[in-house]
Amino acid sequence: MSNGQAWVLGATGQIGRAAVRALTEDGWEVTAVSRGGGRDERWADGVRTTALDRDDEGALAAALGDGCDVLVDMVAYGEQHARQLAGLADRIGSAVVISSGAVYEDARGRGFDTQNEPDGAPQYPVPIAETQRTVAPGDATYSTRKVRLERELLAVGDTLPVTLLRAGAIHGPYCRTPRELYFVKRLLDGRTRRVLAYNGTGRFHPVHVSNVAELIRLAARQPGSRVLNAADPQAPTVAEIASAIDEVLGRETETVLVEGAPPRGEVGETPWTIAHPVVYDMTAAGKELGYRPVTGYAESLPETVEWLAGQLDGRDWRDAFPAMLRVYGEGLFDYAAEDAWLEQYDLGR
Repeated sequence: MSNGQAWVLGATGQIGRAAVRALTEDGWEVTAVSRGGGRDERWADGVRTTALDRDDEGALAAALGDGCDVLVDMVAYGEQHARQLAGLADRIGSAVVISSGAVYEDARGRGFDTQNEPDGAPQYPVPIAETQRTVAPGDATYSTRKVRLERELLAVGDTLPVTLLRAGAIHGPYCRTPRELYFVKRLLDGRTRRVLAYNGTGRFHPVHVSNVAELIRLAARQPGSRVLNAADPQAPTVAEIASAIDEVLGRETETVLVEGAPPRGEVGETPWTIAHPVVYDMTAAGKELGYRPVTGYAESLPETVEWLAGQLDGRDWRDAFPAMLRVYGEGLFDYAAEDAWLEQYDLGR
């Protein structure tokens, strides 16, 4: 028996692929919506696909027709998208919308947007509950747009129940900016030493796509207006992540630990490197939805590493992951700078 009609916006993205599978397996009749209208080879034959740019005026409303029982939105940002969904409330039974843990700010008003400012690194409580204050809504940054999106949607909860999922550092196959690339590429390139700032103890809570998909599945079955964190059962340190990837690839790497910030430029800085831990509290998801994680970080790594290695095979990393280059820059794999610092480090010992 079908649970009803589910529409997934951003279906061919990293989370969307997993969400379509989870909803289909749970008995929903799924329409996978993306700009290109493509499909994942692992989707069931019954999944319908639709090509749609949700920013084209009236396109989503026209395609939606008589509506759906649940709409899952991976690509909602800011006021415009919130009002688009609210305007379709009479045709959407409920919605599940991906937000971000980047919305939080600490007691001194510091958040992800202030990290590069002097004394701008946020120092959150451990763990961060959904009641933690957020940055002010606005249009200036990703974080402020996500807060505006959340507030606009929560304000129409009487007519459109919306579950907002504040995702951590998303990982798994099909990621456009895979943080694991930092260690995987080094190992594939034969690097035998690595430098980790803050003694490798930094924690930036990850979430695997299958865990996000499970939260989506549960929220679709239990409509309501709520905000929930989305994170893995563990929040490994940078050093633990590095060691786990070593184990998957069967390598051994000497780790040079540095107290405090990166010692020179970007040497010792990874995509997880932060001065203070970011760990999300998952208690509310368990209470609200009966959520139990599908996988943990280490358990999920082999599939991710295999996918990354396949993407890199015979390709320059900048061609394989152009978004990674845009976000982190060339310094991500500046081996010359790293070796120069290590040479000085060895002399100093």
